[in-house]
Amino acid sequence: MSLKIFLHGLKSTNQGTKSVFFRRNYPDMIIPNLFGSLEQRMKMLRELLADKSDISIVGSSFGGLMATVFSMENEFRVDRMILLAPAINLLGFSRYRERKISVPVTIFHGRNDDVIPFQPMNHVAERCFQNLSLHIVDDDHSLHDTFSSIDWVKLLGR
Repeated sequence: MSLKIFLHGLKSTNQGTKSVFFRRNYPDMIIPNLFGSLEQRMKMLRELLADKSDISIVGSSFGGLMATVFSMENEFRVDRMILLAPAINLLGFSRYRERKISVPVTIFHGRNDDVIPFQPMNHVAERCFQNLSLHIVDDDHSLHDTFSSIDWVKLLGR
């Protein structure tokens, strides 16, 4: 059975809407409260997942960036990633962009996202992910209209 973790966005906490959903539906899911710079957050994540494997990571926005960086550093330990409007087009990710990984990645991205525009994110995703399933949805950055309709059981199991 895989370990499940949810990584919230930059301006969110582990008390946000998505965190509450995962806590209710996946009580064993790890839902840390992350803060600070990308490097500070990555240090927390690396410590939290030290010696763990078979990891399913759900990352929202900045959490999607973190999930991708972690997976690129630890590909053999990650089972899958589900990324929600991932911030992989940000400068902090530039040193990883030439690397390709084969971890299965599912991305949900809003057509009307004005925080992380689709085209720059997609350009990076197509270069980095060999096993990509992309879902462009009629939603904005928060994916509030889409989030509840995602088949989480199919993506994460029970």
